[in-house]
This record gives sequence, structure tokens and C-alpha cells, in this order.
Amino acid sequence: MTLSCLPRRGIAAAIVLLAGSLAIGPAASQDRAGPTPKDVIFARKILMDTINNNMDELEAMIGSNKGLDLVEAREHADVISVMLMAFPHLFPASTNQWKPDVTRDPGTDTYASPDVWANEADFYQKAMAASKLAYNASRAKQEDDFRKFVGQLRDACNACHTAYQKND
Repeated sequence: MTLSCLPRRGIAAAIVLLAGSLAIGPAASQDRAGPTPKDVIFARKILMDTINNNMDELEAMIGSNKGLDLVEAREHADVISVMLMAFPHLFPASTNQWKPDVTRDPGTDTYASPDVWANEADFYQKAMAASKLAYNASRAKQEDDFRKFVGQLRDACNACHTAYQKND
């Protein structure tokens, strides 16, 4: 069975489980107390990449000259909502490892600003607010409402990235 055969919510659950197993699987097999910071960073990168892919799909649908398939679009928004609820929990203090001007492994090194940990409550609130916007989009009955919520979601994502992501 391919991922395309699974319902969107099932895909979201599978990705969250995969991220969790990547974070704890190697640690358990090596008799460690918990996942390594690199494993957690990798898990959150997988989660964020999937959020981004779903967001790209939404924006392509909205920008298309074709009619908007509201059922499919709402499924993408629902996946984003679920994943954003999990996302801020993948930032334990041990993953505060940003160092400027170093060569980074894009898979396991962080681009999270130390401001994430200095302003944890704000970071968490931003993720939950974005999750709520995605949820609202997933429940929109009218195309105009859906477009409005997706636009607000993009703004929320951009604001969080501006505040908490290093691009160096």
C-alpha cells in the first residue's frame, strides 16, 4: 500500500509515529536514557518538511486557474493542523545547538534560533495559533473562507520563521 492510498489523517499519524520512532528507536537500542539531540532535530525537520509540502500544495491549489477542490484542500489543512500541534514539542533544551558561521549537516544540524528557548511560551503560542488557523481552514465550508485562513496561515508561518529560524 502506498501513502497515497491512506487517508490524510492517517498519513499525518504515520509521520508523527515515524518521527517518534526515529527519535527513540536508536536510543532504545543503544541503551540510552533518551534520543540524541541530532535524532530529535532530524525528526522535527521531517515534520516541518511535511508541513511545508502540504502548504505548498495548498498554495498551488489556491493559485491555480482550475477550480479549487475544497475537500482535498481541507485535508491538507487538517494534516498541517495536526502536525503543528506536535511540532513545538520537538524542541527540548538539548537541541539548542545553533552556532554561527559553521558548516552544517542539513539533516541533523539545527537552524532554530536560540530565541526559541529564550521565548518558549511565544514559540509555543505561535505554533498553536498557526495550528488553529490550519484547523479553521480544514473546516471552512466556503472557498473564500478557506482562502482567507490559508493566507493567514502563511502569514503566521512566515512570522514564526522570521522570529525563530536562522538562515545562515
